Amino acid sequence: MGGGGGSDLQEMRARPLAERRIDMHGFCNPSNFQRSPYLSARGNIASIFCGSTEEGYKAYHADKYDEDKNPNGIINFGTSENKLCFDLMSKRLTQTDMNLMEPPLLQYPDWKGHMFLREEVARFLTYYCKAPAPLKAENVIVLNGCGSLFSALATVLCDPGEAVLIATPFYGGITQSVFLYGNVKLVYAYLDSKITGTSTRPFQLTVEKLEKALQDARAEGVTVRALILLNPQNPLGDIYSLSELRDYLEFAKRHELHVIVDEIYMLSVFDESATFHSVLGMDRLPDPQRTHVMWGISKDFAVSGIRFGTLYTENQDVANAVASLCYFHGVCGPVQHKVAQLLRDRGESVAPYWINQVYLRANHARLKAAHTYVTDELKTLGVPFLNRNAGFFVWIDFRKYLRTGTFEEEMLLWRRFLDNKVLLSCGKAFECSEPGWFRIIFADKTHRLQLGMQRIRKVLEEREQEILAEEKEQPCQSDQDGKADSTDEVIFVSRHQEPTCASSSNLGDLIGLLQQQMRSSDWLQKNTAEQFA
Repeated sequence: MGGGGGSDLQEMRARPLAERRIDMHGFCNPSNFQRSPYLSARGNIASIFCGSTEEGYKAYHADKYDEDKNPNGIINFGTSENKLCFDLMSKRLTQTDMNLMEPPLLQYPDWKGHMFLREEVARFLTYYCKAPAPLKAENVIVLNGCGSLFSALATVLCDPGEAVLIATPFYGGITQSVFLYGNVKLVYAYLDSKITGTSTRPFQLTVEKLEKALQDARAEGVTVRALILLNPQNPLGDIYSLSELRDYLEFAKRHELHVIVDEIYMLSVFDESATFHSVLGMDRLPDPQRTHVMWGISKDFAVSGIRFGTLYTENQDVANAVASLCYFHGVCGPVQHKVAQLLRDRGESVAPYWINQVYLRANHARLKAAHTYVTDELKTLGVPFLNRNAGFFVWIDFRKYLRTGTFEEEMLLWRRFLDNKVLLSCGKAFECSEPGWFRIIFADKTHRLQLGMQRIRKVLEEREQEILAEEKEQPCQSDQDGKADSTDEVIFVSRHQEPTCASSSNLGDLIGLLQQQMRSSDWLQKNTAEQFA
């Protein structure tokens, strides 16, 4: 099982970069597409720019799960949102200090954002990024979300047809952000689940991999202008060490690359054993004029519906160029006021007292409990996954459920989950080089986690039986090539490491054991919504 994944990967990497970059927006699958005479070529491309992520998102919104109104609807484990803290955030955002309406809030602001908000952002980032010196408000720019920031930065740092370097797998929305406006491409540094060379963990980003991707691109005449770093990383959940960050920044400086650092999950590190290091907390940046850091409130404060993102850059040329695009991506005045109040340090009634002592404590506890529930379920099912402590997601290895180990088979499995009313994100949506990896979002309420995992279990058990039936007709082959290395970083169940054919009786025993363990689980009783509140 999964034996074909290696050839699929080799074929992908052997293709010229130009073809790969076409694929990056070609995953919209325009086979049935008819060009609209009303649109430009650019408009036609934008109209079909979609993939499994967009398809699943539309399906979910057409058939949302609701415990009372639509119990058979789709449960969304695909969209990276924190649904655990509505009680805390709704209470904070409706307190009296949030309700202010003055003339400046209803008039055109400085396109970089109201100065009162930029000052609060600078103080907030100084505190939480542990900056060695106070950050400056004049280096802060405010836009309506980090997607807009990626789009603006790509447009002002690159010319059409040029490229930005990024490690795969990565949050796929970046592809759309940098391409649709700026016609900027992505060059991929492929990361592997297997631990080889200087790697010490699965999917580890190393300077050697960045160097290879950059040199391959230049050999084909592609101009690379920047490097994107996601820290914490989505979908892996990796947190880069200070030495790793320094190595990446030094690499970029050697090649005169801008570095765009997305730290959108910096306060969503939910386990004390893990420590986040912000680029803004480094004593010395190797190339401060080419280092640009973004953050927003959608993830860390569980308010993805409030579109707010911020950029910190010491380069005033970059700041002014991005600010000119803020005309299209501004944040309305009343929302700027609310965000400033949310971040403001004014004693015990608000941040950082409320943020540290109330919100972050509860949010981290809830994230950790939900993560524990989902990963315990995966262990029970014998499904390998990457064991991390940041973000809202778990990177899961479903390769043993792919008979031939191709991306086509991965898509079929993704659709099967969707047909069974649970939305996941498949690895292809993150440009993962190995078919069979999926991302699941766990930052959700208990009853939805329980039902969603039941639906996932049903699909996997059915698929396992189908593969066993197929193996009876064909010789059993080793599936070792389709597995990541067994390390402390990846949780494996030994039963699925062995390249032996499982009997149907063993499968029945396993299913019975799983059902018994599910019925005897007391996690739901121990972690009620009332207890969290």
